[in-house]
Amino acid sequence: MNTKSIENPLSELISDEIFDILDSRGLINKKSVRDYMIRKRFDSLRNNELSAGEAIEKIQKDYPYLQFDSIRKIIYNRPQA
Repeated sequence: MNTKSIENPLSELISDEIFDILDSRGLINKKSVRDYMIRKRFDSLRNNELSAGEAIEKIQKDYPYLQFDSIRKIIYNRPQA
């Protein structure tokens, strides 16, 4: 039986099939994916004209184990392209 471990949060970058293969082999860094999703959500909230503080507070509701400052660091310390 082929069961997915997690939904593909990178669907705009890679196919579900490739994500599943990488995930099944332990090649997906879940923390990096979480940070990517946080940055993406922050950008979306800011585009909806929320202040940075309000956007971080909304994100914190989705990730209650992260402190405000931790989310802020994730958002503003983006990896260099």
